Amino acid sequence: MSAEQHQAAPAVRGSRGRWRRWRRARPFTAAVLIALGGVEMLATLRAPLGVLLHIGPQGLAAYLVPTILVVCGVLLITTPQQRVFYAVVSLVLGLVSWLTSNLGGFVVGMLLALTGGALAFAWTPDKDHRPTRGTRKPAAPDDEEDEAEAEADTVLLPGMRSTDPSPADRG
Repeated sequence: MSAEQHQAAPAVRGSRGRWRRWRRARPFTAAVLIALGGVEMLATLRAPLGVLLHIGPQGLAAYLVPTILVVCGVLLITTPQQRVFYAVVSLVLGLVSWLTSNLGGFVVGMLLALTGGALAFAWTPDKDHRPTRGTRKPAAPDDEEDEAEAEADTVLLPGMRSTDPSPADRG
């Protein structure tokens, strides 16, 4: 390898790491599945097939349900804080698509939307991430009074002995 290739390798590794951190900070796979489900439903509505199933109300609802699914997929990526709302909307619309959009895009789009909605509902942000360069840990309380004030805001559940739950407390 030449000297130029050695210099380019850390930059590639750094950008890959940034992409990985960005992707893991949101329900990325769930959003992609939801959006793909909506796109597939839209494609089956416009498909030039000889046999298209038309069950339920057609017209606006047939195009509105998959369009909202695509929008929910995009919004899951851009605003992961609202993931529960978008997940529930995606699950409901995935089920509604059975009636409005050619049996949910011939079942494939409906299954994609339902799987993505379930993944989005189950996704939680990573709380145990390693600190990046330039960030510091908060200073620990230096005396017992500060510790007592810090724990005063914490309410213990019945049966708990400390604020740090044991594995049995976590379920």
